[in-house]
Amino acid sequence: MPEKINVGVLFGGRSGEHEVSLESAASIMEAMDPEKYNIIPIGISKEGRWLAGGNPMEALRKKIIPGDCSYATIITDPASPGILLLERSGEPCRSGFIPLDLVFPVLHGPFGEDGTVQGLLELAGIPYVGAGVLASAVGMDKEFMKILFRHRGLNVGDYLAFYAWQWEREQDALLLEIEEKLGYPCFIKPANMGSSVGISKCPNREMLVQGIREAFRFDLKVIAEAYISGREIECSVLGDESPIASVPGEIIPCNDFYDYRAKYLDNRSRLLIPAPLETEIAESIQACAVEAFLAVECSGLARVDFFYQPEEKKIVVNEINTMPGFTSISMYPKLWEAGGIPYPQLIDRLITLAIERFQRKKKLLKRA
Repeated sequence: MPEKINVGVLFGGRSGEHEVSLESAASIMEAMDPEKYNIIPIGISKEGRWLAGGNPMEALRKKIIPGDCSYATIITDPASPGILLLERSGEPCRSGFIPLDLVFPVLHGPFGEDGTVQGLLELAGIPYVGAGVLASAVGMDKEFMKILFRHRGLNVGDYLAFYAWQWEREQDALLLEIEEKLGYPCFIKPANMGSSVGISKCPNREMLVQGIREAFRFDLKVIAEAYISGREIECSVLGDESPIASVPGEIIPCNDFYDYRAKYLDNRSRLLIPAPLETEIAESIQACAVEAFLAVECSGLARVDFFYQPEEKKIVVNEINTMPGFTSISMYPKLWEAGGIPYPQLIDRLITLAIERFQRKKKLLKRA
């Protein structure tokens, strides 16, 4: 029997999507085959403190660090990939090293899904599931994501991005530009955030100003997007060099739009899998999902979100999520389940893809 793989499952984090990460990671760890994997839970508190040993999931949920849970730090030495447990004083624990063969970074939002943790794992020489540094960073930044989508020839809605310093100096000019270019209603979003955190639908100038101020609570850059009427379609992508797309699914939100409450707190939203679409349209959406995946040089997994306008038969790419929600009832795994890949098998494939990518990179010539 082959040796079991030491998989560090990384969850929590400093972003506004901390709680979503906990739910995704709990589902993943429950579904992982203990005959194949030694599961090593690694939690990150909202303050950025790493925890391992004991039950870091419980520690983060209860916001109390129990005695069997240690502070931890990753070893950025490719010769000794793993994490080091620390005493509360910050000193290393005796026999406190845990080797890692692979990390599954189940982190959503900034400080986890944006290339920061991926860069750390690259330095540490540890294979990891999901997108690399570039794709993670671009996939988190809604402005540059759209730039690359358009460069790839994909349909993208009108938008305007600006920074906090511009808002402070040019508020009236920016409001006028949004009104003239995008009109009402429009959406205001933090440029680097997911799970619909900090998003506002703005029907007038008063709400627009409020929405911008709210978005700047989460990011130093904000993006304003034109309202696009249409059906909300999502498609999962899996793979690396030859990615494949799942059947599309459709979201019928219970609220005015698919906001944080509709996604995670209110179970009245409906998910239609597969989405009731003509075969030609479904195949076009799948092709666009793969193109969006390739546009940002993604790998492993992603969920691509669309608007579909039936009257014009127009497909508009909204965004890509390089680490989508991953509970057993989240859209990403549910779409693959509909395509014949059950949840545990999906996790196996993602781990295999990560190891294969790491092995390919190891064969490259070392640069001086």
